[in-house]
Amino acid sequence: MEKSIKKYWPLFLLPTLAAFAIGFIFPFLWGIFLSFHKFTTISKTTFVGLDNYIKVFQDSTFTSAFWFTAKFTIVSTILINIIAFAIALALTRGLKGTNIFRTVFFLPNLIGGIVLGYIWQILLNGLLSAWGKSLLALNATYGFWGLIVLMCWQQIGYMMIIYIAGLQNVPTDLIEAARIDGATSSQILFKIKVPMVMPSVTICTFLTLTNSFKLFDQNLSLTAGEPAKQSMMLAYNIYDTFYARSGPQWKGIGQAKAVVFFLFVVVISLLQLHFTRSKEVQA
Repeated sequence: MEKSIKKYWPLFLLPTLAAFAIGFIFPFLWGIFLSFHKFTTISKTTFVGLDNYIKVFQDSTFTSAFWFTAKFTIVSTILINIIAFAIALALTRGLKGTNIFRTVFFLPNLIGGIVLGYIWQILLNGLLSAWGKSLLALNATYGFWGLIVLMCWQQIGYMMIIYIAGLQNVPTDLIEAARIDGATSSQILFKIKVPMVMPSVTICTFLTLTNSFKLFDQNLSLTAGEPAKQSMMLAYNIYDTFYARSGPQWKGIGQAKAVVFFLFVVVISLLQLHFTRSKEVQA
């Protein structure tokens, strides 16, 4: 029986591979194909070469969205990881009610992104209002920090759980030996704990970096790109180009933006993984 299962194990992979090919690989390759065409429907296309890609970088809304997204990603990644690690550090020191705190911090991650966006829109509309209109729609800076607050509130609890798992795996005898040798708390933190939890740092940085860079639903529900598309992020800019602009040329440009966006995310993620993995302690 065991030998027959080993012999036919590829058959067990076929359903998953078929679903992956149909749901991801084929649409991805077809999307790359369409990025070189002008079209209104996928059955009626006109080849335009690199024209769509040239127009991508000539579109001021795309470059504006890129820099807005880049600033947002840097700030949110730093804040989320620092705060999540600090909370994880506090909750691994045997405090009373630790499990309750972990649950409370993790709960926002269970709420859908677009729902969170509307919740925070209501909250911030009540706190920040001028002339009867939300400041989120009047000033891109308020929209930027509104998105930062929303992202931190949603992601910190999830990253905290990962950091707690990493801190709990730090050998206690190593910390005790350092204390016997006279190491201070800050020395134990930066010389032992931080290097030992670098695998957790790699995971959390990767997740926050990619989640921040490809943020869409929260951007749509919280600011909708206002004012004048100044708070529009890349994913929302692609959606706006593809669906909100009329004319066959915009479909191809929107598809080209999606390909460029994919390359941005892949390159940035690989660079981050290379950097943080190089800092990990080798067992």
